[in-house]
Amino acid sequence: MSALETLGFTVGTAFASGLNLYATVAVLGLLDRFRAIQLPDSLHVVAHPAVIITAIALYAVEFVADKVPYVDTIWDAIHTFIRPPAAGLMAYAAFGNVPEVWRVMGGLLAGGVALTSHGTKASARAAINTSPEPFSNWIASLSEDGIAVFLVWMAARHPVLAMVIVVALLALCAYLLLKLAKFLKQVMGRFFSQPQLKGE
Repeated sequence: MSALETLGFTVGTAFASGLNLYATVAVLGLLDRFRAIQLPDSLHVVAHPAVIITAIALYAVEFVADKVPYVDTIWDAIHTFIRPPAAGLMAYAAFGNVPEVWRVMGGLLAGGVALTSHGTKASARAAINTSPEPFSNWIASLSEDGIAVFLVWMAARHPVLAMVIVVALLALCAYLLLKLAKFLKQVMGRFFSQPQLKGE
């Protein structure tokens, strides 16, 4: 991969990792395992059977947890400390043949991208949980998984195009986070004002 392609691969998989880390690792490993893509030598470890099996098993757990209201919020809160660092680690490995300073910068960039997609996902799911019907959770979760798998494929096959897509998605995330912040602030304001009204 060229430097630009490596960057595209990195930000594409980072954004996908922020949505669903385990699906990202599993898909990367399977694609490399079946020779559909050629990963950098420093990332061949994700194609190891033990890594693939572990990623699939964790994805199965996440698949269930992500469909249950409020459980998904707790799961996302825990994964704030898992998804971005893991994305940074994969980026650091992907930039295996460049000076150390560039590897560290790539890792930081990937961690930031993953944190943005993860933060948007977590905020959106918290907002969705204010709705009493359960189907929106399923739709959101399946959509997130689909976007993650699509981005992994694009990042591996068309990394430069994946980078363009991620830039557009990051702009969308920024817009959604602003809207969600206002919405959640209103919800929390109503929630904390109710006991006071009852006391009066």
